[in-house]
Amino acid sequence: MTSSELQGLYQELILDHSRHPHGYGLVPGAAAQSHQVNPTCGDEVTLELHVTPGTDTVEHVHWEGHGCAISQASASLFVEMADGLSMPELQQRIDVFRTAMRSRGTIEPDEDLLGDAAVLGGVSRYIARVKCAMLAWVAAEHAIAQVKAA
Repeated sequence: MTSSELQGLYQELILDHSRHPHGYGLVPGAAAQSHQVNPTCGDEVTLELHVTPGTDTVEHVHWEGHGCAISQASASLFVEMADGLSMPELQQRIDVFRTAMRSRGTIEPDEDLLGDAAVLGGVSRYIARVKCAMLAWVAAEHAIAQVKAA
């Protein structure tokens, strides 16, 4: 498979997640919720963490939002990756994703840790789009902090 064919598959996956998002729609009973806005483009994401009672396991992640295909696909891909992880495991993945996004394309995201969200690695070459890709991940990080503080 050529590089351009692979890039085409990545773009197709991003567009598919933006059009058919996973975990879309807020659900009562969340342990924490965070609303994040990208002021440079107006993208918004509200993300909820549902935690299994008595544990630090993320049972489900739900979200709502609007914005560009990258921000919406990133939230959807985050949901696919996050369900069932412990909060420390989730924080580790957020840190790995952030490092890749800040690398300006020099660090390939770890597919073993990030799953399909690794397809967003190409976004790191476009500084203006990094905030779009990070929006749901920052919301999740804020929600984790709320759960820890409770």
